[in-house]
Amino acid sequence: MGKFVVKKTATGFKFDLKAGNGEVIATSEIYTTEAACLNGIESVRKSCEGGVEDQTAEGSETVKNPKFEVYNDKAGEFRFRLKARNGEVIAVSEGYKAKASCQNGIESVKKNAPEAEVTEE
Repeated sequence: MGKFVVKKTATGFKFDLKAGNGEVIATSEIYTTEAACLNGIESVRKSCEGGVEDQTAEGSETVKNPKFEVYNDKAGEFRFRLKARNGEVIAVSEGYKAKASCQNGIESVKKNAPEAEVTEE
């Protein structure tokens, strides 16, 4: 079972969604308050049912929000970002060497986020 881990940073609060094995699947932006961070977690739970827009594929179709966007970063690695219904990015992934690994990360968010407990670190 996955979990959301809320952390206090120097400038606010952020969360990591971790899989059952402890690996970080997705990370949030920095929120100014803990309440805003918790709202971000709820947004991930609601938005993770969205479709996937593969921006690395030739002629890929645009998917409406909420959605996961698969893209290439500056280092040429595959990443995904989860966008809420309003188009705001609410979670991002690490870089993956293989697109299949990135797609597995998306599936892991979809599987873990809805029931993940919230803990503080």
